[in-house]
Amino acid sequence: MISRERSCVLSQSFRDGQNEFPDNQTVAYEREYMQGVLIKERIRNISKLSHKTKQQMKFAKEVKRSSWVDIFEGQRSYYLRLSLQLGIRYTVGKITPVPMREVRSSDFGEQARIRMYFPRKGSKLTPPHCSIDFYWKDYCPMVFRNLRELFKLNAADYMMSICGDDGLRELCSPGKSGSLFYLSHDDRFVIKTLKKSELKVLLKMLPNYYSHVKAHDNTLITKFFGAHRIALRHGKKVRFIVMGNMFCTELRIHRRYDLKGSSHGRFTNKDEIDESTTLKDLDLAYEFQMDRSLHESLFRQLALDSAFLESQQIIDYSLLLGLHFSAPEHLTSLLEPPDSLHKAESTSAAVDGDLLIRPTSLLLVTHEPGPVSPTPGPHIRGSTLKAYSIGNKEADLLLPGTGRLRVQLGVNMPAQANHKLMQAETASTEIELFEVYDVVLYLGIIDILQEYNMKKKIEHTCKSMKFDPQSISVVEPKLYSKRFISFLEKIFPLQRP
Repeated sequence: MISRERSCVLSQSFRDGQNEFPDNQTVAYEREYMQGVLIKERIRNISKLSHKTKQQMKFAKEVKRSSWVDIFEGQRSYYLRLSLQLGIRYTVGKITPVPMREVRSSDFGEQARIRMYFPRKGSKLTPPHCSIDFYWKDYCPMVFRNLRELFKLNAADYMMSICGDDGLRELCSPGKSGSLFYLSHDDRFVIKTLKKSELKVLLKMLPNYYSHVKAHDNTLITKFFGAHRIALRHGKKVRFIVMGNMFCTELRIHRRYDLKGSSHGRFTNKDEIDESTTLKDLDLAYEFQMDRSLHESLFRQLALDSAFLESQQIIDYSLLLGLHFSAPEHLTSLLEPPDSLHKAESTSAAVDGDLLIRPTSLLLVTHEPGPVSPTPGPHIRGSTLKAYSIGNKEADLLLPGTGRLRVQLGVNMPAQANHKLMQAETASTEIELFEVYDVVLYLGIIDILQEYNMKKKIEHTCKSMKFDPQSISVVEPKLYSKRFISFLEKIFPLQRP
């Protein structure tokens, strides 16, 4: 491994008292090391360096000299949010006047970056601000500009959501990654910190990701809107990705699940579960049934998306599932056994009867194809789903106390959640009792930036020696994709005709 080091000192006497440089002149030593051994040294006269190079060297020296304090503590988190808003405002403002065009291969390359230094006092190109000095880098700006257009996202709305006066809200990390999450004030966007390795995966797969989302309007894969990096003084480089919030809805999300299809360790260790808790595979106590045409559309798109991720050698992704219950009172006593024969009889009737959505709570209404009045969030892009059983018309969802909701793949999807209460066998038949609830589903595929690299291969080998190889999360991409779809087919069984 080769490492480089720069140091600056005042000139001193060399070669038996003879000065190689005039007195009181600063020189820079650039040293290259291989495995800790010095292999090359250059001596450069600072006075001959450009102003930009001097500024960069001064900044690097200050960062190296300062002790690292967690950038997410106290005031530093405030500076980080403020710097992020300044950078996004600058980038979007710079790229928006450029005429729209198709992306080129050069738009994905190493040179496709916008770099800017933001001194606190301001400069000819940047305004004065209340943050501390920082360097900003924006990755593939033209690509993400076109992605925002694909997702029908206006530049002004984008900046108002993220860079408005109401600011960003910091969220607690729901996973083990330790990533920091911000939520825009209108809940439309989630901003997440990335590891350097995750950013590399994103940039590597970005050309194919762009082609995939352009070809498939109804893709369930996370929508990306921008990738950025901030280097604060006295702090490390922090990388961000801006995504659409899959739970941007006027309906309340009562339960949320992160589903991978694996079983080892896939449960939540929490005594108290509330609406903010993200549950896992083994915590899921429901099966979901939906209209047959909706089910077919869902699994057609899931197959396309998982095949794409498999082709990119991606693993560890999951289905983020949010549930809105039209009658959520049962959630407080979900684990209690049935307390009366009447309850069992009503449940049995629900199972024996036709498992269609009850019109008393959730109602599908049709209309001729055309624009729908509700304004879609950034997670919505595809066409409105068709009500094939009624004809070639579009379907909306009506709930008591709400307006008309646009039904799309992954958004406002009506279904029935079946919770198994009892299973028994008699001499002649097998009896299963279910509670049936009307729900609205929100779902999408998240965490798509983990490659099956050498580190993951070693992790798979080590865990396979201790646990069932089929139960662990880390498996090769083809098996991961197959297991993922197989698990979802179990929790979304096809409705009986």
